[in-house]
Formats: sequence, structure tokens, C-alpha cells
Amino acid sequence: MDPTGVADPGFRRVLLVGTGALSVAFLPFWINWLGNTFPEMEKRVVLTRSARRFVSADAISALCGREVVTDDWSEAAPGAVPHVELARWPDLVLVHPATMHFLGRYALGLTDTPLLCALQSTSALVGVAPSLPPGAQLSPVVQGHLDTLRDRPGVVVAPTVPAVSAGTGEMEDGGALPLSELMGLCVGAYARARRVEGEDE
Repeated sequence: MDPTGVADPGFRRVLLVGTGALSVAFLPFWINWLGNTFPEMEKRVVLTRSARRFVSADAISALCGREVVTDDWSEAAPGAVPHVELARWPDLVLVHPATMHFLGRYALGLTDTPLLCALQSTSALVGVAPSLPPGAQLSPVVQGHLDTLRDRPGVVVAPTVPAVSAGTGEMEDGGALPLSELMGLCVGAYARARRVEGEDE
């Protein structure tokens, strides 16, 4: 039995998304964790341009055995439609960490990058782990975006956790929930959805 509490999480293809928060530097650790915990699960990774300041795409590519996708239209090959492939390939998307900027764009329905376009049209379950700067929890705008995503079908928004801020050096309540726990929330949401489907049949 795996750490999420079930023998089979129900997902076969997971798309990992890293955005430009400092904790994206731990993404290689989480890729290893996924590989060890769910060895049959296929993994692909998308990094935003700001995320690539904090983590090596070469290292991630070596760990997951596939080329890392940069979330930028200019990176796509001529004639390619990366947003369609990113929307159709996964049955689970894990955004870890999700910056305040990313959360706002996703909540507003923007489609200015391949990933955001894919997330607005995918049928995959999307798990999001916010990583917020000090004070952002008090912003009604940020809370509005989080509420919008919580109310959106097929989206799981994790709570933040206390973490030491790189900016203030103090403990702040804006850290990203560990990916293992985000995975557990998504497994639970998937199981509940399956039960509801069974009751409706």
C-alpha cells in the first residue's frame, strides 16, 4: 500500500507542473518519490520560464526519461499543437508549486501559454498546491482566485502550510503542501467522483 492510503491511485499518466516559486527546486525529489511509489505511472514535466531559474530541466529530463516542456509558445516546433497534447495526455495534473501569478491567470481563464490553454480544456483532474508570499493570504483578490478554483469542477486546491520565507526568514503560512499530500487529496477526490458516478448509474 502506498503513502496515499490506497493500493491503486487510479491514475496512469501524471503531468507535473513547476512554476517560479523557490520550492520548485525540490521537484527532482518529488519525481523520484513518484517513481518509487508508483513505478507504473508515466510522468511528464512542464516548467514555466521562471521555474527554470530554480531547477535544472536537464536533471528533471534525466529523472523522468522525457524531455521537459517549457511553457512558452515560442518553444513549440513549427506546426506543433502542444496545448492539445498537454490537455489530452494526462489523467492527472499536479501543479507544485503554484505561484500567486499562476493562480490568478488560471482562475481568470487565461490561455496565453500552452499549459494554461491545456488546463482550460483538459478532462484530467488538476491538483494545485499554492505557494504564496507573506501577506498574500490577506488579499481578497488572492482569496477570490482560490475560491474560484475551489469551485471549479475537476480542480483540487490544497491548503498552504507554514514554511520559512526566503524573503523574511520567518515562519509564514504560505508554503506549498508536500506533493505526497497533494497526491493524496487528488486520490481522494478521484475516489469520491467514482462513487458518485456509480450511484448515478
